[in-house]
Amino acid sequence: MGMVKAYILMRTRPGTSQEVVAALRKVKGVIRADSVYGRFDAVILVEAESLEALSRLVYEVIGKQPNVVHTETSVVLE
Repeated sequence: MGMVKAYILMRTRPGTSQEVVAALRKVKGVIRADSVYGRFDAVILVEAESLEALSRLVYEVIGKQPNVVHTETSVVLE
């Protein structure tokens, strides 16, 4: 199995989405991070070597960022 990609839909504390996105753009495994309008405040595209590595990235790195309130992860089917 090759690399695993996923989209992370994120809610942040009010007024902090651009700050969170700027920090996440520096994280290894983050391919793209954008602030958005709508139900979520940011959409993050990530890539990891395995589902286990993806889980670590989501829960131990991204989910523990200050000002992140909620995440939903959708794994890309290829």
